[in-house]
Amino acid sequence: MPIENKTIVITGAGRGIGRATAIHLAARGARLVLGARSEAELAAVAAEITSAGGKVAFRVTDVTCRQDLKRLIELAQERFGRLDVLVNNAGIGPISRFDALRVEDWDAMIDVNLRGALYGIAAALPAFGAGTGHIVNVVSTAGLKIVPTMGVYAATKNALRTATEALRQESGAGLRVTEVSPGFIDTSFAESAISDPDIRAAIAKRKSELAIPPDAIARAIAFAIEQPDDVEIGSIVVRPTAQD
Repeated sequence: MPIENKTIVITGAGRGIGRATAIHLAARGARLVLGARSEAELAAVAAEITSAGGKVAFRVTDVTCRQDLKRLIELAQERFGRLDVLVNNAGIGPISRFDALRVEDWDAMIDVNLRGALYGIAAALPAFGAGTGHIVNVVSTAGLKIVPTMGVYAATKNALRTATEALRQESGAGLRVTEVSPGFIDTSFAESAISDPDIRAAIAKRKSELAIPPDAIARAIAFAIEQPDDVEIGSIVVRPTAQD
């Protein structure tokens, strides 16, 4: 169905994939409701959308707080009268070796990458109209090919992948469920959260060799959303052509 006039909520919308997706969907005529932890980043994205004639609202949102997700969904209903799509995009990736024992980082990835997405689903399901709705969960190719230092990050993404498939199987014909797995993307997502300088340098080198722009993921998300009501795109994997 056309993206125009769909009300779409996006988490992690202040930067990277979330920002690119918001701008791309707004240009296609969607009505956007954006959540992220940084008010300044949200305001900047909203200003760009508004200046181009788009419709947007935003609210500072911490996805580890269930009430924040509930309020974000309520904002969509208050401002635009409905909810059509939730894009669970918020995620963090402070990767490290297991023997570094960065247990606080493990907890944070579980809370944001998995629990945050589940909170989003819990907030969205009651808000969808009868027999309608679309949930898009952004996972990762890190869960498809396991490599050192990414164990816990990949585990959270694979847990979300499993939950996504279970939700798809449980859903009736009206609710669509999609997982999108990005490969190496040209954002600061990984390096900004990594404390080990050797891992940070390796990621930066890999990104310089392979990375594709976040708009590639935005286009993939739009492709899933714009399908006819009787078509569900269950899974999309988006890799740079040179990625293993």
